[in-house]
Amino acid sequence: MKELTLKFWEVLTVYGIKIIAAIVILIIGKWIAGVLEKLVQKIMKKKEIDPTIISFVGNLTFFALMTFVILAALSQVGIQTTSFIAVIGAAGLAVGLALQGSLSNFAAGFLMIIFRPFKVGDYIEGAGTAGTVEKIQLFTTQLTTPDNKTVIIPNTKLTDDNIINYTAKGTRRVELVAGISYDDDIDKARNVLSSVIAEDERILKDPAPLIAVSAMADSSVNFVIRPWVNSADYWSVYFSLTENIKKRFDQEGISIPFPQRDVHIYEHKD
Repeated sequence: MKELTLKFWEVLTVYGIKIIAAIVILIIGKWIAGVLEKLVQKIMKKKEIDPTIISFVGNLTFFALMTFVILAALSQVGIQTTSFIAVIGAAGLAVGLALQGSLSNFAAGFLMIIFRPFKVGDYIEGAGTAGTVEKIQLFTTQLTTPDNKTVIIPNTKLTDDNIINYTAKGTRRVELVAGISYDDDIDKARNVLSSVIAEDERILKDPAPLIAVSAMADSSVNFVIRPWVNSADYWSVYFSLTENIKKRFDQEGISIPFPQRDVHIYEHKD
């Protein structure tokens, strides 16, 4: 009986210490996981990342750390964790393969929200379409086209292609080409173009607009007109400037040659 009692206390002492150590690992590990979760969320909030991403990444960080803590606690009490790790790895691989496309879109959306190549309200071109960004979600990005169509693009398609952000810089350069006849006065045409640009208050003074002869084409001398405007005024200035140049050329007697067309001559045979 005495030997059994001694054996019992020996086993209790050994396993009791291990159980206490496992509990300490769980308590300290949970505290560290909570601190790191809050730290990650705090850093992401400073970078003004989407709240959905902040919550998701915070929870993911916490549960990933707790997985290691639990495995460490189980190992402390003598439970073999190799099989658990193998099962978790196999399950993760199976889920990853099953959700490969979705996970790719999620990763792409996550990176776009962090690095911000564009934001809601920007006019962009990517994945073969162009429009104003309406929503940036974890798996897709929603655009509204100029003719009011909604286009939903998987995030991987955007990140795998070039993204052109037309509104990121705040200003854009309008580019027009106006041709005059070879019989017209180049200096007079330049003065007319300068006058039309000066009359439009939406055109910025800095950078200064560029007006230059760009080509001596087959039937016309071509001017390139490059004024700078605020991004929001781009299309309104583009259309009004085109119209006003035509009207002023007509008033000043400056002719705009018709574009040459291919002429096909067919020989008639009896």
